[in-house]
Amino acid sequence: MSRAHRKEKFRLGTRASLLALHQANWVKSQLEEQHPEVEVTLVHIKTAGDKIDIPLFQVGGKGLFVKEIENALLRGEVDLAVHSAKDLPAIIPEGLMLMAFPQREDPRDVLISKDGRKWSDLPPKGKVGTGSLRRRAQLLHLRPDLEIVSLRGNLDTRIKKLSSLNLDAIVLASAGLHRLGWEDHISEFLEPEVMLPAIGQGALAIEGREGDERVSRLVASLNHCPTQASIHAERAFLKRLEGGCQVPIAGLARVESEKLNLTGLVAGVDGQKLIKGKVEGPLAKSEDLGKQLAEELLERGAADILREAYKKG
Repeated sequence: MSRAHRKEKFRLGTRASLLALHQANWVKSQLEEQHPEVEVTLVHIKTAGDKIDIPLFQVGGKGLFVKEIENALLRGEVDLAVHSAKDLPAIIPEGLMLMAFPQREDPRDVLISKDGRKWSDLPPKGKVGTGSLRRRAQLLHLRPDLEIVSLRGNLDTRIKKLSSLNLDAIVLASAGLHRLGWEDHISEFLEPEVMLPAIGQGALAIEGREGDERVSRLVASLNHCPTQASIHAERAFLKRLEGGCQVPIAGLARVESEKLNLTGLVAGVDGQKLIKGKVEGPLAKSEDLGKQLAEELLERGAADILREAYKKG
């Protein structure tokens, strides 16, 4: 029997978009490099988010890019899954767990503009494309004059729409462009003080079945502890706010010298109301810090914003 036939086999569930496949192939190559006795096969799974062409917040948003993959995990059709952490809903289905978080890419958003213009140079009443309520709210908070144009589709589709829809700019996540080697499209990086990222933006999450020690041992080497702590803090913040895609919620945690700094915000869709706050504390208390910041924002008026948004939804 050949050596290849003796390899331990794992099935990795992934979406089939260009970016998702790039991310899944990276995980596959890392696992096979670190565990030469292992063979990882990609299983392409079409999700609800891949089948629709309307803004995600109109159909419930969170979970649309992961539910079918999680169902395949629960049915035992795949052994593990890789997701963009920002696509994950606040609550993971019973029987599943997030097992590893590889080191995070740059979490910032970027501006891709006509003629390479910077944010400060966008014309009055300029047209900016985004499919994200979080980005829409923050853009309008800073520039109420802007016309926000709804944008859907994979990265390459959205970049093409800059020209086809005659937009002045679009806003995308830096991480996806970096992973695909498309950084030359970027006109400007938007600092978190201008555009706070989505929860989990720039990070990958590897999911498996609870109690599956075989997979847990396999992926442990890919886990990056500062990234894990950051995502736990951000997700605890999101969970306490009971956030979905119908409400602009943003958050970013950073680890410095064994301390975790978390910034979060909740905004109205039109950007007029925007409540922002920060907490800092020990790395070991990352989830507690997320809940603490959520409670603070709720007391400062975020509860009213959330009630209003869900009433409209």
